Amino acid sequence: MSALSDLDQRLLAALRRDGRAPVTHLAKVLGVSRATVTARMDSLQARGIITGYTVRVREPALLGQVRAVSLIEVEGRTTDRVVERLRGLEEIQSLHTTNGGWDLVAELVCRDLAHFDAVLRQIRGTPGVVNSETSLLLSSVLR
Repeated sequence: MSALSDLDQRLLAALRRDGRAPVTHLAKVLGVSRATVTARMDSLQARGIITGYTVRVREPALLGQVRAVSLIEVEGRTTDRVVERLRGLEEIQSLHTTNGGWDLVAELVCRDLAHFDAVLRQIRGTPGVVNSETSLLLSSVLR
């Protein structure tokens, strides 16, 4: 995959701020033509750099939800099996393999603390999971 140009990086930054910004607005902000913005967006999509557009919603804590990050250690070579089991939990918003003392990092979103407790029991009860450490996310200062 080729490196991103300065224009590509500035376009991506503008889209992160407002993924619904009209092409005319993006062109003005970036100091290029609408055709250039459209071509760059098409290229970024074709290269798989832009994979979709989404909406951001109010902070989960304000909606009464509980968010957490769970660090998970798995036994031996069971990572693939554990990942398959954890993929089935709708409360896991993202799941990443990592290096170091932990094998997986999961971002969780639960409706309340009781639900959060139940999800933690499911994760810890998954065959192959030998240890976990979970931290509640209190507020987001950068997203």
